[in-house]
Amino acid sequence: MEPIRLTRDLYAEGYAYPELARLRTSGELRALRRGAYSLDPSAPPDSRTVHRELVHATARALTRDDAVVSHMSAAALHGLPLWESDLTTVHLTCGRDGGGRRRRDNFIHVCPIDAHEIVEIEGIRVTTLARTVVDLSRGLTAYKFVPLGDAALRQGLDRDELTDAVARCRGWRGIVRARRAVAFLDPRSESVGESCSLVRMAEVGLPRPDLQVKVFDDHGYLVGRTDFGWLDRRTLGEFDGATKYGPLRRPDQTAEDVVLAEKDREDALRDEGFQVVRWRWDALEDPTILRRKIMNAFARAR
Repeated sequence: MEPIRLTRDLYAEGYAYPELARLRTSGELRALRRGAYSLDPSAPPDSRTVHRELVHATARALTRDDAVVSHMSAAALHGLPLWESDLTTVHLTCGRDGGGRRRRDNFIHVCPIDAHEIVEIEGIRVTTLARTVVDLSRGLTAYKFVPLGDAALRQGLDRDELTDAVARCRGWRGIVRARRAVAFLDPRSESVGESCSLVRMAEVGLPRPDLQVKVFDDHGYLVGRTDFGWLDRRTLGEFDGATKYGPLRRPDQTAEDVVLAEKDREDALRDEGFQVVRWRWDALEDPTILRRKIMNAFARAR
């Protein structure tokens, strides 16, 4: 990432105001926020990179030494999944007394933070992975939080460390919701869609499935693995995201080859006496669709 330049940096490098105005107008100087620029005129490839640039620009422009990048901004630097709708604001936390303050492009949360809850990433002071997860769990809905928490556990966040981080926040706003959300996490969930599916299943009263279920035939050979399984109901479930089959494709395979191989695998699972049900994002946006699909599969299995 191109180093961030503040207006004072550019003046110190010999740029004059008329020249900066011309560079901004021509697009050679890209504004990140008020008084912060990138000398790389090309647009960032994705919203995560845009937000990281904004975090760096905000950190460079801070006039206080107790502010720490936190919440969704810390999640971006830790490499957790992100919700694009939450990337327009840089989140900071400081331990001073007083209420939080929202400005045009940043929000300062005010709550206690200890030195051991701070790490450095890319030269920026950031809340640790455990503290970041707890902060997010207190403010986000379960549907938005669980995919981030599951990803943090997959990255290696120790559950005991996370439990201790929750305990230190006793009495804070949203901590009851945080306890429930953290207890719900499961690192075996391999994607945002799988994590969101588990949340929706709980919301509509479906029994919680096992994850990454392997099915073997009578000779002990692996028939296939599925995202979800209710083995007592002879039902298997698969979430089909937009990039579902990309990682499964070998260099010598076409997309059609992958789809046909997936169909053969599903037929083999049915031959073992299982119902197989699939769903996409539309069933998560309207979880009554998800419930209907799975309940119908249970009924067919009976």
